[in-house]
Amino acid sequence: MFDAVFPTRRNPSPTTQIPVVDFSQSEEVVVETWRKACLDHGFLYVKNHGIPAEVIDAFMEKQRQFFALPKEAKESIILDGNNRGYTPFLESTLDPQQSKRPDTHEGLYFGREVAPDSEEGKLPLHGPNQWPAEELLPGYRAATWAYYQALTELNRRTLPVLALSLGLERRHFDPLFERAIASLRPLHYSAEAAAPEQGQFSAGAHCDYGCLTFLLTDGTPGLQVYLGDKWHDVPYIPGTLVINLGDMLERWTGGRYRSTMHRVVNTSGRERFSAAFFVEPNFETVVEVFPQEGGTKYEPIQCGEYILEKYRTTYSVKTAAAAEQAIAA
Repeated sequence: MFDAVFPTRRNPSPTTQIPVVDFSQSEEVVVETWRKACLDHGFLYVKNHGIPAEVIDAFMEKQRQFFALPKEAKESIILDGNNRGYTPFLESTLDPQQSKRPDTHEGLYFGREVAPDSEEGKLPLHGPNQWPAEELLPGYRAATWAYYQALTELNRRTLPVLALSLGLERRHFDPLFERAIASLRPLHYSAEAAAPEQGQFSAGAHCDYGCLTFLLTDGTPGLQVYLGDKWHDVPYIPGTLVINLGDMLERWTGGRYRSTMHRVVNTSGRERFSAAFFVEPNFETVVEVFPQEGGTKYEPIQCGEYILEKYRTTYSVKTAAAAEQAIAA
């Protein structure tokens, strides 16, 4: 049903139970569990990840406070051409083929703080963040940035695991992610019940564009993955984050590692809060199949231009125009 929209995916392992990678275990066990999860599911849980509960709790509380603000206050930091700021409800359509209307969530984008007058600041998708005024939402910036920095450190710990799982040198990815395009996206889903059979989704079916996504949720159900030709709920496991692989990593591995379709279908009758941390390589990185993978299934792509093109097809005309200007710059 989805072949016209998404690349054909290999059949998953006989079990649809998503593996748990425990970072407190030996490196050998962590790498092997990670490898199997990437081969068979493209999704995994990670526990003992090192991010303190108080950092997570403070971050989530501030996101609830932001999304409770009046519409005018939120739209004062509307999404800019460098993918920083607020995206309103019904702004994005992640599955344009199946959706009858845009998705029922609102969100924010934050990235690395880059001075606009620096050389790096001239690149698309780079620049300063847009923050709500401190007097409007005291402590928001500090709590959000603390979580961003904690995720950045977790990604640094994760890259060697990824490299070793592929038979690469431990630090293979480090220079390629030294100036990563790393976007934190807090999300608020309305309590309105999704109705997939009517083309109404909290977040339509899609595969993530990039390499790695680190996902935090408030425990409200709704996340589903497409495995074994059917949709499966992803249960909430307290104390864990969900990690999933994106299309760029699938390309890099010649299709060996999976980028798996997923969606959000919130039928709980209550609001849902989550936060995704999307990690892509440096803007100028050329992603081409590792030599040991063989074959020419995927042509090389330049990371930054690829991500810009994906954003252009997801968001409104206003954002699409900004993306097109950035690509042409």
